[in-house]
Amino acid sequence: MTPEPLRLRRRLVFAGVLSPLGLLGCASGRRASPDDGSPRPAHLWSGRLALKVEGDAPQSWSASFELLGTPDQGSLELFSPLGSTVAHLEWTPDQALWQARGETRRYATLAQLAADATGTPVPITALFHWLQGQQPKLPGWQADLSQLDNGRLTARRDQPQPALELRIVLDR
Repeated sequence: MTPEPLRLRRRLVFAGVLSPLGLLGCASGRRASPDDGSPRPAHLWSGRLALKVEGDAPQSWSASFELLGTPDQGSLELFSPLGSTVAHLEWTPDQALWQARGETRRYATLAQLAADATGTPVPITALFHWLQGQQPKLPGWQADLSQLDNGRLTARRDQPQPALELRIVLDR
């Protein structure tokens, strides 16, 4: 178990990377699809995401994003409202990398990276299933896919605590 001061420091680092985005979370970032009408790759999504962590010390972050790949291998770019890259996540079956502000952190799995970055487990791999309209069984999580055709997805975790809410608005 990670000591509380280290956990707090990790959360503050993550919040420091994304907190400026919370102020302008509705602004557009870089767009994944070209404006020339050419088709998008099958496993590429872009838009805006917001993550809200409830509990004793509530936190929230938002960013524009590009998600490319599969649960086994891919990348996630997080962008500032002006379109500059704030963080880059990349994963393979062998490792996961977090790059932000000139720093690189290596993890054994994407799940470990996500938990370290947010201070609580976040199922990034389930996100791929949700974006494809699938409902994987995830204890404690409920995903509302009813607005997916309109480019909107909401997923909420009530157990274990702290509760989380993930909201995504896809570019069209």
